[in-house]
Amino acid sequence: MEPVSLVVGAVLLAAGFVAGRIGRRRPPAGPPPLPTPVCGCGHTLSQHDTATNTCYAELRRDSYDKRGRWAGHTWVPCTCRQYVGPRPIDEVFVPRVLPPAE
Repeated sequence: MEPVSLVVGAVLLAAGFVAGRIGRRRPPAGPPPLPTPVCGCGHTLSQHDTATNTCYAELRRDSYDKRGRWAGHTWVPCTCRQYVGPRPIDEVFVPRVLPPAE
């Protein structure tokens, strides 16, 4: 090989190394946030009753008058009935052995 191409390759290698060191992303300051379990309706697990599988959240829906004109918003209860978020695998396939705690 000719010496000019070796020098050009070495310069390109060094430039790439320097650009990679300068442009490297900094690691985040703290640990990543913990994921919150979310139902299929978009509400968190804390808004669901585990015994009856009902959601206590309310949704904002548009309401219309008799002539079909928009009349504002009304709050209606969420209609989801089952929590579908991350759940331990034994709760999915095995029924509870102990009675629910009261």
